[in-house]
Amino acid sequence: MSLSTVERLRTAVTGLLAARGDRDPVRDDESLFITGRLDSLAATEMIMLLEQDFALDLASADFDVSALDTIADITDLISRARN
Repeated sequence: MSLSTVERLRTAVTGLLAARGDRDPVRDDESLFITGRLDSLAATEMIMLLEQDFALDLASADFDVSALDTIADITDLISRARN
């Protein structure tokens, strides 16, 4: 995956979190669910963001929300969805 895609993803995730009042930096391996930075509503917003900004279709019955747990997981999800 290109660096620009990863940077775009980081910007999107930090923007989503900032809109919810969380302005702390996010590490690529940080669990967004365990730390409480991402809840079910934010996960839904994240899915919509990924579908719009990265042209993904995540409506598959195989989709597992745990794929949104870390920046690294989301990067893998984008890579798999594009292949």
